[in-house]
Amino acid sequence: MRLTPSRLPRGDAEDTKGAEPGAGARAKAATRGNADTRAKTLAHVDSDALPHAEPRADSDARPYAEAHAKAAPRPDSAPPLPAARTAVPAPGVTDVAPASRGFLAKATLITAVLTAAGAVLGLARDQALARLFGAGSETDAFLVAWTIPEFASTLLIEDGLAFALVPAFSLALARRAQGVPGDPVRALVGSTLPRLSLAFVAVSALIAGTAPYLVEALAPGLPDPALAVDCTRLTAVCVLGFGLAGYCSAALRAHRRFLAPAAIYVAYNVGIITAMFVLGGQWGVRSAAVGVAVGGALMVVVQLPSFVRELRRKASAVEEPAAGDSERAVTGALVATVLLFALCRQSQTLIERFLASTLDAGAISHLNYAQKVAQIPMTLSMMLCTVTFPVVARALADGDVERARNRVERDLALATCVLLLGASVVIACAPQIVELLFQRGAFTARDTAATADVMRVYALGLLGQTLTGVLVRSYFSAARPSWYPVVAMATGIVATSWIGAWTVGPWGVLGIAAANASGITVTAVVLLAGMGPRSVPIRVRRVLGELSKPVRAAVIATVAGTFVAEQVPAAVPGLAAAGTTAVAVFVLLAWALDAQGVVPALRSVRTLTRRLTHGRTR
Repeated sequence: MRLTPSRLPRGDAEDTKGAEPGAGARAKAATRGNADTRAKTLAHVDSDALPHAEPRADSDARPYAEAHAKAAPRPDSAPPLPAARTAVPAPGVTDVAPASRGFLAKATLITAVLTAAGAVLGLARDQALARLFGAGSETDAFLVAWTIPEFASTLLIEDGLAFALVPAFSLALARRAQGVPGDPVRALVGSTLPRLSLAFVAVSALIAGTAPYLVEALAPGLPDPALAVDCTRLTAVCVLGFGLAGYCSAALRAHRRFLAPAAIYVAYNVGIITAMFVLGGQWGVRSAAVGVAVGGALMVVVQLPSFVRELRRKASAVEEPAAGDSERAVTGALVATVLLFALCRQSQTLIERFLASTLDAGAISHLNYAQKVAQIPMTLSMMLCTVTFPVVARALADGDVERARNRVERDLALATCVLLLGASVVIACAPQIVELLFQRGAFTARDTAATADVMRVYALGLLGQTLTGVLVRSYFSAARPSWYPVVAMATGIVATSWIGAWTVGPWGVLGIAAANASGITVTAVVLLAGMGPRSVPIRVRRVLGELSKPVRAAVIATVAGTFVAEQVPAAVPGLAAAGTTAVAVFVLLAWALDAQGVVPALRSVRTLTRRLTHGRTR
């Protein structure tokens, strides 16, 4: 399935009906003229097509490109964003059209459905792991090895490589639209993919060879290090699979192709679940490690046809090489900054497992199950950002800083509302959720109680996780190296380490979870404080004022949901009653407070429902 963004949203076309006389003629005349005028008009339509951009205050009236040019960069800051420029499509060149509201809705729907399917299969994977192997020393050994795919997915698929490649492909597509000789997209692939593939193979071999030392460093108190070493060597293969999958995902998303990239975690979890049930009786928990390697390969397989099809598209009749700027788009400094940021972010897991390895058996497992469930609201809240990140990158590639800023502010509002709605349900219904998902087989009621307590503490850091995920995209969307996000994330990691070392003794796993929540919140605050010339220039005070509205709604919704959950302790009825209460209270309060992210979301749901109903009745 290919999603092709429309040139003009249906709503904008309908709004011209009933306009003053002559408005239609003026609109037609505005679309004629030179190529620069047409490009600017499209950029304006694209900006207005997105939900409810509020007008700027008078203090924000000066052009943002001029403001960035005049701003004096700090010593550690990246150069200011480029001045505005207009992309003029060459004759015969097929380019990615500006994203309309309808296109973004369709892309988000596809991403949501497949992300939800991947999340459900991820829960089924964790349920199978808990049922087959429980929450003891054997599972702890696998989860230490699980650190490798967790790091690889963050570095190569979700955060790291995507931050470098999506803007680079967006820049190549913008240059293709300008009629640059040759095909900048193919030039970019030819200059980066072979070298990155060799690097992926080398890292896989290095991890496999140093597995005993890695296990000792990650979990020095592990009772069965030999099993963890075997699992680590098996999971090391996933670095190659994840690297290639992340490369294909970045390229396809920049081309506005979201179906195949959204399906990768469905394929990944299918591979793990199948391997555990087929090989679990003979190989034990090592079967899950085999499944990780198989799942990584399936991630590449589901995207390869779409990736090859995009590369075969003919961009220009001129076959002169155009590799110079494409090679410079992915510089060593850019790759270093994005990978270091992702590495620092994922190192929170290292700190958790290092501290938990000294506690009783099962501590690492409780942390893992709690984190996987608690992060589901964050995963859902970031779906829109996955779709709009290429939009922001392309806007900056075209020099349209204002459109990028408006998009980031909307993403912050909507992602925060989705996150806080889910977090209120998670905190209120934690015991019922864990019992319903995991309490069977080797997973006991004691494990349920411990995991639910940890999950509630983890959920307190979800807002910081989401803000960090949205804000860091604005730092890297211009395809420029920026060390500020690395410094921000390192500051959060230092806070996590100090707080964890101080609290693990008296509070155990709850102290570790509290340290995680505190550290990522510190990172989000530092990223917000640094918004300006080095990133997309959002209006921080206005954004914080908007975010306070869903936060207040979430606090009251959590209290109401928790009260109901305590009255109905049974898993299914308690989850239904408390979850419904929390959702209803949050939506009503957010609506009453006029939270910016709630109204567009409800409108999108209503519009989507109307379109689906219309499609069925046609």
